[in-house]
Formats: sequence, structure tokens, C-alpha cells
Amino acid sequence: MRNPITPLGGTEMEILQEVWALGRATARDVHDRIAEQRDVAYTTVTTVIKNLADKGYLRYERDGATYVYTPARPAEEVRGSLLSTVVEKVFGGSARTLIQTLAGHESLTEAEQTEVRRLLAQLGTDPDTDA
Repeated sequence: MRNPITPLGGTEMEILQEVWALGRATARDVHDRIAEQRDVAYTTVTTVIKNLADKGYLRYERDGATYVYTPARPAEEVRGSLLSTVVEKVFGGSARTLIQTLAGHESLTEAEQTEVRRLLAQLGTDPDTDA
């Protein structure tokens, strides 16, 4: 049995990103934006949008024969929830391990390293001393 790390797949996240960016969108709006980057069938977009509405991530209303979709949950709430799930399932609940993995895996510029340190200092977290 499949046990996904997060409740949303890549295409679902891609479509949510577009609806968040637009604020209000039809399936055609979303399809057109994604189609600028890659080939995707319109029917795929409509199916995924309906699934996102069924899962409670999008709301919809009818405008004549067209459905117009809006976010049901703010982007930061969804991202935070997904990240919490990843931290729990992949990093054993340790945000520190996540940060260390990102810092070690990605090539951060000196400016990016400074920004990460600044953000951690704002949170009152010193990655060099916290366990």
C-alpha cells in the first residue's frame, strides 16, 4: 500500500501555486499558465482542480457555465503543514536536521548563508549550539 510523504502530489502543488498567484482562476486560466512551461492536458488540469476542491484546498463558484476557483487555505498554512509532515516523516521531527541537510546539500552563497543566520537569530535559534 502506498504511503505518500505528503497529501499533495507535484501537479497538485503546481496547480495550487497558480491559483494562489492568480487569486481567482478558471481551469483554463491555470492550464494556460502551466502550458507556458510544459505540456499538460486541459483535462488533467480540470481533474486535479476538482480533486483539490474535494480535498478542501480550493473553493469554487459557478459563473454561468464556468467554475471559478479560489484558495480555501492560504499558501503559508499549506506550506507549513506540508513542511511539518516532511520534517516529521523524513527528518524524525528535527527541524535542525532539515536545516543541516539543506545547508549541506544546496550550494548556498555567502549572502544566502548570512540571510539564513539572520533569520535563525530572529527566531532565537543558533544552529551551532541548539540540539
